[in-house]
Amino acid sequence: MALEAAGGPPEETLSLWKREQARLKAHVVDRDTEAWQRDPAFSGLQRVGGVDVSFVKGDSVRACASLVVLSFPELEVTWEDAELEVVYEESRMVSLTAPYVSGFLAFREVPFLLELVQQLREKEPGLMPQVLLVDGNGVLHHRGFGVACHLGVLTDLPCVGVAKKLLQVDGLENNALHKEKIRLLQTRGDSFPLLGDSGTVLGMALRSHDRSTRPLYISVGHRMSLEAAVRLTCCCCRFRIPEPVRQADISSREHIRKSLGLPGPPTLRSPKAQRPVACPKRDSGESSGGAPSPQRQADRTTPGGRRSTAQHQVGQR
Repeated sequence: MALEAAGGPPEETLSLWKREQARLKAHVVDRDTEAWQRDPAFSGLQRVGGVDVSFVKGDSVRACASLVVLSFPELEVTWEDAELEVVYEESRMVSLTAPYVSGFLAFREVPFLLELVQQLREKEPGLMPQVLLVDGNGVLHHRGFGVACHLGVLTDLPCVGVAKKLLQVDGLENNALHKEKIRLLQTRGDSFPLLGDSGTVLGMALRSHDRSTRPLYISVGHRMSLEAAVRLTCCCCRFRIPEPVRQADISSREHIRKSLGLPGPPTLRSPKAQRPVACPKRDSGESSGGAPSPQRQADRTTPGGRRSTAQHQVGQR
């Protein structure tokens, strides 16, 4: 834990990071910029990407960055010899140079994710995702510029922030009232706005799956409206976590296991995983169907229940 033990970056570095966030924030676009975003069925959307950075357990320096691209609307995967083939998948071990500082996670992770996106753009431009789902916050952030905004502006791709925990900023609290609102989310697609004390809606709490009572916290990253971001996230969820992010997490953890020669079986991507219904309407009451059986266990071993070889940075992204 050398980076953290050193006491964090000097004040000059934090000031520089704040200025850089403010500079890039001016370029954030919080509206739909693509025709497919305004279509109720997202007609024209063919490729959805997910990114992930997983950390080697007990090591604050070594990590794995992953980019996975899935086809849409099927989140299409094909099975050959029980191996999952996605449209595109790339993982690499990285050495972290910036310490973890609450509210500045982008400076620790985004450089590696940016390299993966740029590599894909150069090698296989036809496989570039039309949108990226990011494990973290967008405008739901202390300074309105979380990791999803940072990556979106630097890649110029539509980005959506998908966080598993509420970032308590601008008066938002995980208090009794918030928990009561969560309890009232009855079915997949139900949501409520995250209204800060400033009067600004910073994001939405979304029930992404009928079998999960824990919401996701969706916020605008770049070049996409909040309404479209919520709909798209829901469309991408076979389990609680949207599939592009879930598959990127699996890819990271498996790459760590192989790279370090760690024991244990490979992380399975079950061919029986249910597919989401196609973009359920807000109040349709439709369920994603399927029996819970082994898949509920599979859901517990992916984002939201990370174990084995890798762990995620916990904090304010």
